Amino acid sequence: MKNKSEHVGSSLSCFQGRNVLVTGHTGFKGAWLSMWLHELGANVFGYSLPPDNEQGVFQAAKISSLLSDDIHADIRDPAKLTNVFHDVRPDVVFHLAAQPLVRESYAIPRETHETNYMGTCNVLEAVRERSQACAVVIVTTDKCYENKEQVWGYRENDRLGGHDPYSASKAAAEIVAASYRDSFFPVNQMHEHGVGIATARAGNVIGGGDWAKDRIIPDMVRSLIEKKAVDIRNPHAVRPWQHVLEPLHGYLSIASQLLDSRVPSASTAWNFGPGPEGHKTVGDLVSLFHELWGDGDWEPDGVEHPHETSFLSLAIDKAVNQLGWTPTWNFRKTVSKTVEWYRSQQGNATNMQESCRADITAFISDINNSQSQPLLKQYAA
Repeated sequence: MKNKSEHVGSSLSCFQGRNVLVTGHTGFKGAWLSMWLHELGANVFGYSLPPDNEQGVFQAAKISSLLSDDIHADIRDPAKLTNVFHDVRPDVVFHLAAQPLVRESYAIPRETHETNYMGTCNVLEAVRERSQACAVVIVTTDKCYENKEQVWGYRENDRLGGHDPYSASKAAAEIVAASYRDSFFPVNQMHEHGVGIATARAGNVIGGGDWAKDRIIPDMVRSLIEKKAVDIRNPHAVRPWQHVLEPLHGYLSIASQLLDSRVPSASTAWNFGPGPEGHKTVGDLVSLFHELWGDGDWEPDGVEHPHETSFLSLAIDKAVNQLGWTPTWNFRKTVSKTVEWYRSQQGNATNMQESCRADITAFISDINNSQSQPLLKQYAA
């Protein structure tokens, strides 16, 4: 198993000077990933719909100023996407473009499937048509598993499924990624074709700059600003909470191995989530956020909502063993860093880009300051 400092120092340096295409770069995770890649010396090209919120991290941190190109287009447009692939000639592709909301998927199920399933197919077809070596990381979700409300974590070889349209569309994205890998880019021939395709399934991600609707953190911040109690749908639902930088570190770790055709085993599915300590109820998250903010109240909204899973956990021992990746920030620090970011923004900070850069620097420092790898049994949730 790799030492953490060796892992961060060696594997992430491989992005220096690489052409990297990030789909969904105007979204929450995509914006943070684009900034981190820029800090690593990559030439970052973004492909996404325009940002839909002026307060979001993409706009607030002026991420477009860091990009080699900021392309606003629909992932459902295969001709446009193929042309971008030919122009950019990416060494690495991070596919994050998606319709990311469970409740929204009930309102627009067809558009959700077209974006999440066919959008993924369009990316993979562009890779196939280009016929050049490329590391591809397809980002899906922890909700891609057939949920049985089990108390142990889902593993990468567990059955895929999805009750709601969002979850089903992401399970379908996993299946199409596996199909392209098996049909056109077999792992045992990676030394010949040079294309690695991995999928990444992350837990519930929080951090500064998420202003999407129907998400707990932005809902809380809006309520705090408006001086009213936040409505909570399901305070007893348990989720695997993690800071946005945790799965991004995982995505970068995958890509770094895919760039090295001597590690074809990275061309597979991966889970990224917290250790057992990070599996908390929604009520736990709200209470800690309000405590750290120094204000706030919540109440059940009393409304009947479409089905959502009540308990969800991921087993992450595969990533720990094979990537040398482990969770870095505990639950309290994750929430604290999130509160700090929004507090800074509400304090009329003029340079949220520096806030993002400071968080990335602190995160990497905390990884490298760890003296040894935690025991695997701590993370096989």
